[in-house]
Amino acid sequence: MKKIKILMSVVLVISFIHMNAGNTGDISIQKLTKADFFQKIMNLEKSPNTWKYSGNLPCIVDFYADWCGPCRQASPILEELAVKYKDKIVVYKVNTDEERELASAFNIQGIQAFLWVPKNGKPTMSSGIASSKEETRAMFEKMIKEVLMK
Repeated sequence: MKKIKILMSVVLVISFIHMNAGNTGDISIQKLTKADFFQKIMNLEKSPNTWKYSGNLPCIVDFYADWCGPCRQASPILEELAVKYKDKIVVYKVNTDEERELASAFNIQGIQAFLWVPKNGKPTMSSGIASSKEETRAMFEKMIKEVLMK
């Protein structure tokens, strides 16, 4: 009987985890495909030489790969910032292994790379993270204030 209760508990926990996988409440970092990028950020095929942002809020585009250690370290920080700056910025992710053409369009040679897109004006690229979680958060906050919220 005890084994059955334990087994049922495990099944319930796994079911709960499965139902809530990827659920971060009202805030989520949106994963972009090339088609999504063209719709939400900019259509590079229609106007490859003129930057025209399609979004309503400034955004961060995180170019990452699942196997990248620094990318996995930055992800929870970006999630925290998405919550903190809800309704002020949008955070997107582009998997460079799945969206090679899009990564190539931004000349991304290595990851982790970030595209900081203000509502008006030209975007800014940056790469890498700091040596600690706190320094990385401070670096991201600085870019949000200086590039996205100016």
